[in-house]
Amino acid sequence: MKILYFHQHFSTPKGSAGIRSYAMAQALIRNGHQVTMVCGSFGAGQTGLTQAFENGMRRGVVDGIEIIEFELPYSNSLSFLKRILIFLSFAFKSIKVAFTEQYDVLFATTTPLTAGIPGIFAKWLRRKPFVFEVRDLWPELPKAMGVIKNPIVLWMMSILEWVSYHSADRLVGLSPGIVEGIVKRGIDPKKVASIPNGCDLDIFAQEQQAWRPEQVKNTDLMAIFTGTHGLANGLNAVIDVAVELQQRQREDIKLVLVGDGMQKQALQQRATDLKLNNIIFHDPVNKTKLAGLMASADVGLQILANVPAFYYGTSPNKFFDYIAAGLPVLNNYPGWLAELIQQKHCGFAVPPENPQAFADALEYAADHRDELVVMGENAQNLARSQFNRQELSQKFAEWVAQG
Repeated sequence: MKILYFHQHFSTPKGSAGIRSYAMAQALIRNGHQVTMVCGSFGAGQTGLTQAFENGMRRGVVDGIEIIEFELPYSNSLSFLKRILIFLSFAFKSIKVAFTEQYDVLFATTTPLTAGIPGIFAKWLRRKPFVFEVRDLWPELPKAMGVIKNPIVLWMMSILEWVSYHSADRLVGLSPGIVEGIVKRGIDPKKVASIPNGCDLDIFAQEQQAWRPEQVKNTDLMAIFTGTHGLANGLNAVIDVAVELQQRQREDIKLVLVGDGMQKQALQQRATDLKLNNIIFHDPVNKTKLAGLMASADVGLQILANVPAFYYGTSPNKFFDYIAAGLPVLNNYPGWLAELIQQKHCGFAVPPENPQAFADALEYAADHRDELVVMGENAQNLARSQFNRQELSQKFAEWVAQG
């Protein structure tokens, strides 16, 4: 069976972005299917293609995956309007691919929500099976964050969401809240599979060359955040706890933020203005180097803005990377991940917008290193037992390629 797979932000492990789609494509190939991945250029990602673009596109095979890459440079640091324009451009180019390529099933994954547009056209105009994966609930999340306020735009997004869900033959949700949200739109629960993000144990659970930024001593407790520095990530909470820790004179606790995004410059400026010497900003790194950093870290920070829509409606890559590496996780918002951390005793769940509780947890971690070791073992056991990428990708391959 030939699968036409749309993911605008696709990356191989050589990039610094999530590799869910790469792993899922490999699972489809292992099951005897052919995969054509349609994507755009992504600052944090690497498709593996190196030849020059011709007429805004390049095509080739990387690790058994046929890749069609559009020259649509995207970065998390772009303005919201520029990102919207790139999303729409990718959708329109993707429609042409959906009409011209030969395939048996079309699969599309968000974000953005516009990723579903080629699937809608393929379903109704070419009568092709369409499988849609939902990574975030739109327009709920941008509406809850106040990013999109225009009622006409919100209405149009709601229509696109409804049409995407109802056009799909099958759907995939990455968290319990996402699955519930899809079903609430009138979709038969039997058509929705819950397949969360998985843990890349072959990368993070293997022995790696450990390293730390030069500002961090080997004896310091190093808590790391890895990922986008955007509004949704709420990283001012890390600045706030850095202030609290500095006031408590805990110079032995360092906070390392790895990644890029729209808010990074403002966060750096705030840290400078506050004369913080316990927070370090680092550029994005690829998965192998990230695994080395995690091997040296003591705590992984799972941080999001305090938006109720996030509580059950997200499945962040970083959480699964942390537990795969055997890192205890400090989570600062309620929801399914906070509940999981508490149930499995693999980290700390603190209330949102509470730098005192956040600092208390980090101090406890610094003063109880033996307990951290146990929490880390629990985290990796959770990764192996419930979120093994190999097992989840096999479930994915079987779901997508149904007759």
